[in-house]
Amino acid sequence: MSEGVRITDPRDGGPGATLRAYVKLTKPRIIELLLTTTLPAMVLAAGGWPGWWLATMTLIGGTLSAAGANVINQVMDADIDRVMRRTRGRPLPTNRVGKKQATIFGIVLGVAGFLWLLVTANFLAAALSTAGLLFYVFVYTLLLKRSTTHNIVIGGAAGAVPPLVGWAAVTGSLAVPAWILFAIVFFWTPPHFWALAMRYDEDYQTARVPMLPSVVGAELTTGYVVLFSFVTVGASLLLVPWVGWVYFVAVLGFGAWLVSGAFRLRSNPENAMRYFTATNAYLAGVFLAVAVDVLVLGDTGLGFRQFDVVVLVVASVIMIGGMLAIVARDFGTGSGRRLVGRVRDAVEVTLPLAGAVVLVTAVWMAFS
Repeated sequence: MSEGVRITDPRDGGPGATLRAYVKLTKPRIIELLLTTTLPAMVLAAGGWPGWWLATMTLIGGTLSAAGANVINQVMDADIDRVMRRTRGRPLPTNRVGKKQATIFGIVLGVAGFLWLLVTANFLAAALSTAGLLFYVFVYTLLLKRSTTHNIVIGGAAGAVPPLVGWAAVTGSLAVPAWILFAIVFFWTPPHFWALAMRYDEDYQTARVPMLPSVVGAELTTGYVVLFSFVTVGASLLLVPWVGWVYFVAVLGFGAWLVSGAFRLRSNPENAMRYFTATNAYLAGVFLAVAVDVLVLGDTGLGFRQFDVVVLVVASVIMIGGMLAIVARDFGTGSGRRLVGRVRDAVEVTLPLAGAVVLVTAVWMAFS
């Protein structure tokens, strides 16, 4: 499709169609998932309900920042979106919104998000929200997406920022539980996104975007998915000393579902979208359990120190062991790639390993 061709939409024309196009640019469904991780973080930080005013203002500010990031991302990826079947109906490829207008729209949303949180919450919340936007745009979209197969491993950090924003909005600072919530989303992102990339493997090959499945194939990709699923559950268990039984049971239940789904995906890659749906349910269920524990049961810890120690030992072993296995797997399967690709991939899996070690150390220091 040439750049000047306009695709006709039966709803095209008039202010309503234009408004729908701009709303679609913000990717509302992705924003919903991001906000799902913000509010429970606020509840845990406050040890109860943070107040309707602060909760509402923080969610609005987070929405503005996330929307700005999504819009600017689509501006930069317009050439990719035009050739992928999944994305070629978006507003920019169909010319329902011009590139200049979309760029201005995205920048305005991002600036508005910063100012909104600065006025209604605090500087740290505003700075973190904007940092997430900038990381998504410049690190993931510009630097990693088109150059490395593990682009989403580091790039996914942008989507893990909302819990930090929520915590900072309540306390004006960050603490170990906030970083655990960040880690849950961070390690959850690769298997979540790789499942989608497996479903649209041909699209990424056509667009020449080196997503993991389109470069190494389904078999190797599902191996990474299994390992990252274990690491995600391990990271989730690290939060147990700060919450209660509902959360612990939820992690066990949803975790078993997530890991078993990863193994099913490994034996049958055609189940990619089923696993993708399961990852959404996992994240929503685990974060909802945080809110239920604090708001409904008033739990801020199990109260059994020996049990907490056992859980933390298991969580630490799963998390560090899983990351070591990922690093070993990456070094062992890199022979078919160019040296620069192997180096980048090695860096991108070694950094999360270092982060996991730092987080586990911080958890034990805070717990003791």
